[in-house]
Amino acid sequence: MGDRRVVHLVDDDEAIRKSVGFTLRTSGFVVQLYSSGPEFLKGAHEAEIGCVLLDVHMPDMDGLQVQATMTKSGIDMPVVVLTGNGDIALAVQAMKGGAVDFLAKPIEKALLLDAIERAFARINRADVRATEQAQAQAQVAVLTPREQDVLEGMAQGYPNKTIAYDLGISSRTVEVHRANLMFKLGVQTQADALRIAFAAGMGKAPKK
Repeated sequence: MGDRRVVHLVDDDEAIRKSVGFTLRTSGFVVQLYSSGPEFLKGAHEAEIGCVLLDVHMPDMDGLQVQATMTKSGIDMPVVVLTGNGDIALAVQAMKGGAVDFLAKPIEKALLLDAIERAFARINRADVRATEQAQAQAQVAVLTPREQDVLEGMAQGYPNKTIAYDLGISSRTVEVHRANLMFKLGVQTQADALRIAFAAGMGKAPKK
């Protein structure tokens, strides 16, 4: 890869391609633009190794399908997924599929650059994932067993009512546990809590 840091930006929205592409280029990245999943996949095996910035909502082939195809085809590049604000369930699927992170549109520059830096760290250092996991597991370890159960339910993409039913508690109690675990993890949004949960290895398989 050398000193070139390539970002493959896959998004059917031309405005996003232009704005995000500009942000990345002015931040020192080499940006390759694709208007669809099939367009990216067509040349992905020969493409320069880099980070793939992948939109979830695209016609013909959505981002999750592109991600799955990459995995099946042995295209080993870290993925950062772009979602709409309300697409937590899709983000859960993407993270289960191995995505480094997910970002809600409109995209904040600082979060974008941080996610891409972590994606490149995975390329450059094989131990990064293990380090991220150890750090996240240490954060999760401060939670009570019940708070960990609730976080696992969140990582599965379950709503409060489902988590409450599975745990035999009220939805209100789930809300209290969610508030407590987010405080202990030092996060303010569900998305940030999920990032820690996924890094810790949670949410991989539905509970029996």
